[in-house]
Amino acid sequence: MNTQSRHADILDQLRRDGRVDVAALAEGFETSQITVRRDLEHLAAAGVLRRVRGGAVSLMIRGEGLPFAMRAIEAGGAKEHMATAVGELVTDGEAVVVDSGTSGLAVARRLASRRLTVMPLSVQGIAALAGSSSVSLLLPGGRVRADEGSIVGPLAESSLRALRFDTAVLTCCGFSVDDGVTAYDLEDASVKQVMVGAARRTILVAEGAKFARTAMAVVCAASAVDILVTDDQAPEDDVARLRSAGMEVIRA
Repeated sequence: MNTQSRHADILDQLRRDGRVDVAALAEGFETSQITVRRDLEHLAAAGVLRRVRGGAVSLMIRGEGLPFAMRAIEAGGAKEHMATAVGELVTDGEAVVVDSGTSGLAVARRLASRRLTVMPLSVQGIAALAGSSSVSLLLPGGRVRADEGSIVGPLAESSLRALRFDTAVLTCCGFSVDDGVTAYDLEDASVKQVMVGAARRTILVAEGAKFARTAMAVVCAASAVDILVTDDQAPEDDVARLRSAGMEVIRA
């Protein structure tokens, strides 16, 4: 089992049990306790756990999202596949606004070689597109959330309201047929709402794990999404309901 897979499994156990044990993890991973301790130190540095004698305990508040660096661990390959699918939906010459988060960053990287006008809503997205010779890069105003790199606040919202985009690439913390698109941070949710309103169509990028989560702030109803790009872990029943409601669903 590689480092990324071990970290993902540790995070799952922390969410479920609130605590992990070094000896049990080493046995389950079929690796050394030294390797597990190194994994835990890495996750502790990211702020998701606290080391205790023999293991670690979770520092994640119930309902709180993982730090950006840790979310990048989750379903990394799936995010790249979904970003490729989004790229195939976008036509050269379009004006595109790309949301923040790890999925948004994957999309920004995929669009860097295209002939597009792009406004990224994160400093990571800006960095991914800044060196492109083919992208016309638009920068939003706003405040940067230090923990996430997302750009939020009244200046970001006014930047979006002043423009009209062909496509909004939306990301989320949670998604369901009934609760729609949700986010953990209120300012982030507000920017997402304005973003959806400023675009002719909305593409939601949400891996299957997001279907099991509902965050506090509502961004929009599921009906506001034109195309859902997800992975093969998305629940079949939910996908069927979305398709029957007229949404295009693409499994990447």
